[in-house]
Amino acid sequence: MNHLSFYWLPENGELLIKGIESEFSGLIENAIKNRKISLPPIPEVVLKIQRLCTQDTTTISEVADCLLEDPGLAAIVIRVANSVIFNRRNITCTDLLTAVSRLGILRVRDIVTAQAIEQLKHSVNLTHSCNKILSQSAANSRELAATMVLVTRGFKDSASPAYNNLETDKALLTGLLADIGLFCIVNEYHNYLEQGNYLAEDIAFQIFDRQCSNASKLVLETWGFDNDFLEVASNQTLAVSDVSVSYLDVARIANHILMFRRQDEKIDEHTVEFDVTGADILYNLSNLSDIEFNKQIDELISASGL
Repeated sequence: MNHLSFYWLPENGELLIKGIESEFSGLIENAIKNRKISLPPIPEVVLKIQRLCTQDTTTISEVADCLLEDPGLAAIVIRVANSVIFNRRNITCTDLLTAVSRLGILRVRDIVTAQAIEQLKHSVNLTHSCNKILSQSAANSRELAATMVLVTRGFKDSASPAYNNLETDKALLTGLLADIGLFCIVNEYHNYLEQGNYLAEDIAFQIFDRQCSNASKLVLETWGFDNDFLEVASNQTLAVSDVSVSYLDVARIANHILMFRRQDEKIDEHTVEFDVTGADILYNLSNLSDIEFNKQIDELISASGL
């Protein structure tokens, strides 16, 4: 970090940012791979459920018993199991065992992790600027997740078997967890400052933006999430697939819609591939009024139970 004070010089600025980014990115990547990074401090119950999900012999009752250790999370799982998005048969359940059975072990893991991260983004005690970034991240994640549900519904409504791989509940959760690595990067930055170092916020924020997808992929990989989550988080295809539309495709269409609605100048640089059905979905959602679009987003978040 020598000569950081000269970062503003035009001839050195970009090179220095890349140098800092490389060092900071290496720090994050090595820390996650060595399991030494400050992973989001989520409740012990969530970590136990994540560990259970890595074991082939785990039963529904074991996950339900684990949830009993945290009444708050248990109530959330039951509420989500009865929500419009997750309760496909519209049958109300009132006990935890039925809720876990309905959702499935892996989906329970996804739900409690997403809920823990959502709460964390609003409750951490870092610097004001770091807290603001995480709070904005929470809002962006909810908007992306809800828009992904709208896009997924559009594909499902076409009634084509080509889109049978898509589920609205998974679309919601992949969107909610897409930038989970941001907390790790922001926390590393906060710790770096606490150790008496200095890194200008404007440079730090550029690093956050550039390295979030890489950090998110590494975190989700560490916790055993599948390729659909990893691809959305990293914004890259990680394995050859024979599906017509992947969750990554859904995320890219949803992001394009949001960029259009925000009149984001970077939309000209954003490319997305879609079929005829995808084109119809993109057109219809892009042409909704702001009032109607925001109403649908709010209703979806409310209906998810999260």
